[in-house]
Amino acid sequence: MNPNMQINSNSPSLFASIDMGTNSFKLLIVHADPSGRFFFPIEKLKEPVVLSRESPTSISPQSQVRALQSLRKFKSLILSHNLSCDQTRCVATEALREAENQKHFLEAVYEDVGFQVDVLSGEEEARFVYLGVLQFLPVFEKSVLCVDIGGGSTEFVVGKRGDVKFAASLKLGHVNLTQKFVKSGLGLDKMREYIRSVIGESRIADKVKESGGFEMVVGSSGTIRALENAVFSGYGGHMCGMHLENFKRDWRFSRRELSNVVERLCSEGEEEQIRRDGVFKRRSEFIVAGAILLEEIFEVLSINEMEVSEYALGEGLITDSLAKAFDGLHDLNANARWRSVMRLATRFNGRKRMNCAVHCAKIAKEIFAGLRKCTDLGSALDDKDFEYLEAACLLHNIGASTGNKGYHKQSYHIIKNGDHLQGYTAGEVKLIALLTRYQRKKFPKLDHASLKDFTKETKQKYMIMCSVIRLAVILQQSENIDLQEVDFLESCEGFRLVVKQRSHDKLVEDGIDNVCEATQLKQELERFETLFNKKMVVVSSS
Repeated sequence: MNPNMQINSNSPSLFASIDMGTNSFKLLIVHADPSGRFFFPIEKLKEPVVLSRESPTSISPQSQVRALQSLRKFKSLILSHNLSCDQTRCVATEALREAENQKHFLEAVYEDVGFQVDVLSGEEEARFVYLGVLQFLPVFEKSVLCVDIGGGSTEFVVGKRGDVKFAASLKLGHVNLTQKFVKSGLGLDKMREYIRSVIGESRIADKVKESGGFEMVVGSSGTIRALENAVFSGYGGHMCGMHLENFKRDWRFSRRELSNVVERLCSEGEEEQIRRDGVFKRRSEFIVAGAILLEEIFEVLSINEMEVSEYALGEGLITDSLAKAFDGLHDLNANARWRSVMRLATRFNGRKRMNCAVHCAKIAKEIFAGLRKCTDLGSALDDKDFEYLEAACLLHNIGASTGNKGYHKQSYHIIKNGDHLQGYTAGEVKLIALLTRYQRKKFPKLDHASLKDFTKETKQKYMIMCSVIRLAVILQQSENIDLQEVDFLESCEGFRLVVKQRSHDKLVEDGIDNVCEATQLKQELERFETLFNKKMVVVSSS
């Protein structure tokens, strides 16, 4: 991507990053707020390439084939969003840093898919990891140590208020350690000795202290997230899954919890291998090396507890791109409230449900903006009301993660009782929770007991927002509608919501995927007309 990137007029709010790691390639496409203050992911794709599988010093022909196949998939998805290669930041890390045939490989990538790849230094990689963490956790004011374990290297960075105080990269990764010690038969004891030797020679502990030390530690890599999930699911012997019933998941683990997981991972036997594969899936091949490496890092740096970030290098690249595209207006500490919403959404939702939530928010935004312009009722709405509505859209389906019936009720309880949303008052949290509670099934009345603490004005606004989210939820459920383009228009007959149909022009009621959804949509349109005294139709265009 060009450092002086200008925003594509066809996709004014979309940005993409590609992280070509040693173990896997990752594509991230995000939708940015028009102000450039924050973003949320709309597409994620991960390919297990393992660049150094055949050779630790060069990119083998087999690895190149796997890499190009993955990048072609990425390019296809990028182009489907009307993004150009110039709008995509593509970087490579340790495997490319060390590859003897780096130049040949980068030329092959450019000729085949048109991506210009920046090979990051270890310090640059660490900085981007820190930027990504700042977008996920409210740690801007704290001195934070970030640790990111990759396939070929581990990055350390100490930062505060967006400034990097110290950054370093050690050639210790879960892939190269696995190949050097596990698959070669040298054994885990030899691997521990090697890790301690490399860390000791680096003087990483002394350098961290010299930088001013840290108040907290954050882990941001897939390996660390997998280990936290193992702790949470009880793989180490302590059953933590009960937290989900209480709608809490701390996304942190202690040194003792990590040691319990490591001890279990080092157990031998076919039965244990089967269990490990079930818990760690594709990462199972390299998880033992990654876990032992992290345990040694805990020991050397005297870490007692580590928080976990869902965001890392890819999101850091996006953050850097936003700063350039919006002339430095992107605030690294923007909107702690928004970050807490996104953190909660990504904790409970996988990629598919997260995409549904994002599409729901996009539809709601168009309806909300149109109502503010076109109606007396809508003119009473303000930016804060949209913030509540958007948060509810992004969180409306998190209750589905519990596996219980009535996911909208579960979503309500998670938001209301989990103490997840930071920077909101109790009343605001309740409003957001109630929007998720009544986004489907029974519609509340103004005198409903759950609304008794709200003022008359807030109740009226709530009814409008509730109507909007219900429409948005129904429409985003239809696979027959392309939700990349949504327009809300006013005509002499009333309102028209225009969405893009995947086939020929027709009313959306005819294009909805099943009879139940079509009936629900008709009911919501009738309720909308009663509320605003204007007819509302939803029309699709191919």
